[in-house]
Amino acid sequence: MKVVIQRVASASVDIAGERVSEIGAGLLILLGVVPDDTESDLEWLVKKCSQMRIFNDDAGVMNRSVMDVGGDVMVVSQFTLAASTKKGNRPSYIGAAGHDLAIPMYERFCQRMSEVIGRPVGRGRFGADMQVGLVNDGPVTIIVDSKNPV
Repeated sequence: MKVVIQRVASASVDIAGERVSEIGAGLLILLGVVPDDTESDLEWLVKKCSQMRIFNDDAGVMNRSVMDVGGDVMVVSQFTLAASTKKGNRPSYIGAAGHDLAIPMYERFCQRMSEVIGRPVGRGRFGADMQVGLVNDGPVTIIVDSKNPV
């Protein structure tokens, strides 16, 4: 399971010209699921995302988590995070999980994140053509891979 975490001042998802979700300051999490992802990958990433200290404290040091600052969270499915770019110039997405695994894992990730932070989580719509808007705060962008936690 891979995520791109972006600290945002705001974020939104529009589908077919309709706003389906929006958040204020917090995290926009793009989530990619691969075939060998498990519940332990999901739990590890929920914990990592919710506790990552990328918000400033009173001294201006990134030392607070989204929970510490009472920030919002939005999670958007992003199968392209599983892209392989090793050969040629056209990415291959064969490494992405199929709908039978990816949809339940996405839904479960959103559910667990909501439970952990104690508030609703904004969402995209799995498989939809989404327009994701964000104001990246910093900018702060972190990539985390449950299979390669460096």
